[in-house]
Amino acid sequence: MEMTLLLNATYEPLRVVHWHKAITLLWQGKVEVLEFHDRDIHGVTITIKLPSVMRLLKVIKLRSTHRAVKFSRINIFTRDRYTCQYCQKRYRTEELTFDHVIPIARGGKKTWENIVTACWRCNNRKSGQMPEEVGLRLKKKPEKPKWTPTLTLMIGIRNAPESWRDYLYWHVELDTDE
Repeated sequence: MEMTLLLNATYEPLRVVHWHKAITLLWQGKVEVLEFHDRDIHGVTITIKLPSVMRLLKVIKLRSTHRAVKFSRINIFTRDRYTCQYCQKRYRTEELTFDHVIPIARGGKKTWENIVTACWRCNNRKSGQMPEEVGLRLKKKPEKPKWTPTLTLMIGIRNAPESWRDYLYWHVELDTDE
């Protein structure tokens, strides 16, 4: 069944909720519906268009821990723009791995400042050594991202309903046709 994108009063994406929750929020008067799915929900005496995008009427302040960037493989790839930090080539997700700049055997930790995106070839070449020992140089010093995620979806963004697109991409830089 369809899910509903829930936005803060500031139009910032908060989460994806099941349509049951969306209808409950609507009946409680806590949201306004911005977009609808092409389906209706039928009750005994009422028919309601299924909400696709809803906006809260009051601002919800998020705790800083909720807004922190989760330390994960995909967020490391995102930070590094799917580019090997050694050879500077861009790759597809399945062609990438992550690398400990300072190897674990030498005291390296699993932190934003010690993990970088690497292609399989460069990672194998480095193989537990320091980058300079095998003639590799980092593109840039790894650090914790300063951006905050707008939304983490369990479904891929490519599978998101068309009606969500205007509300999810407002932090993305658009390509120019030059």
